Amino acid sequence: MSDISIGRLRGGLCAYWTGPDGKRVRRKLEAGTRKEAEAEALEVYRAATFASRPKDPTIEQVWEAYRDDLEGKPTAETMKWTGKAVLSYFGHMRPQDVSQKACLDYEATRLAAGKSQGTIHTELGHLRSALRFACDTRLIESAPKIWRPAKPVKDKRILSMREARALIDGAFEPHIRLALILLLGTAGRVGALLDLTWDRVDFDRGTINLRIQDSQTRKGRAVVPMNPSTRAALSAAHKAALSGHVIEYAGGQIKSIRKGFQGAVTRSKIGHVRIHDLRHTAAVTMLASGVPLEKVSQVLGHSNTSITFSTYGRYLPEHMSDAVNVLDFLNAKEGS
Repeated sequence: MSDISIGRLRGGLCAYWTGPDGKRVRRKLEAGTRKEAEAEALEVYRAATFASRPKDPTIEQVWEAYRDDLEGKPTAETMKWTGKAVLSYFGHMRPQDVSQKACLDYEATRLAAGKSQGTIHTELGHLRSALRFACDTRLIESAPKIWRPAKPVKDKRILSMREARALIDGAFEPHIRLALILLLGTAGRVGALLDLTWDRVDFDRGTINLRIQDSQTRKGRAVVPMNPSTRAALSAAHKAALSGHVIEYAGGQIKSIRKGFQGAVTRSKIGHVRIHDLRHTAAVTMLASGVPLEKVSQVLGHSNTSITFSTYGRYLPEHMSDAVNVLDFLNAKEGS
């Protein structure tokens, strides 16, 4: 999507962007505030460019229109790669031609190519999102149903306290050690922590704000309190900071800690563990310690507690003990 800007026009607000011909396009808005204008501007832009859209688009045209709309977001970049497979099969089709058979044939083709069920699930999920976008923006009249394999359930590695400490001790580089302490101490996602800047660390209130105002991710992020370990680690890092980012190396923002993380895992000798398992470890540790589900859900940044329960409830079978105790018929009192 072209960059849309908000400006002033005849005493009010307007949206403007650069058209395909290189000329600036302006449209007056009804909004009274900038926040309202940003939402309205997107609709105005879509309406203004609707006439130039293909009347009977192919899947490839729908796909690219969706990627343009997602410009700057991580999903747009991911779809550049998933599109190589999806468009080679579906690209020439019209949306109305996508059938259950086509989806199942695609799945069989990808499995034969050695691709995993999870990869196919993601690829067809992107196709579904693109078609829903096209329907929402009136590029097509209706979005066909997309059949895809079930999302595989990945085993979650939950670290013990001893293993978590061993992992942190296995981090030789200061920025990797800091990252591990924050991952375990906030239950945050690695992307949120690599995005974290010092202006969102409030030592007076003792909070870490993992949210960003212009968030380009759909994943929930939270404002979490500091515990003693995270406060101490952050205080030491703040004194030595060379940039605005909390996790940095030589004054520059870190894009990935995968290599340093794997080094810490190897040195800790705790076996196979993924970065995201640290978030799982934090969540299960909180629940196992009796922290209410509602609070755990807030720390994780989940939109509702049902997500938290469906993800982690199976790790806590003891929460059902009071229910099954009622079913102890052999030890039930007579007459009860």
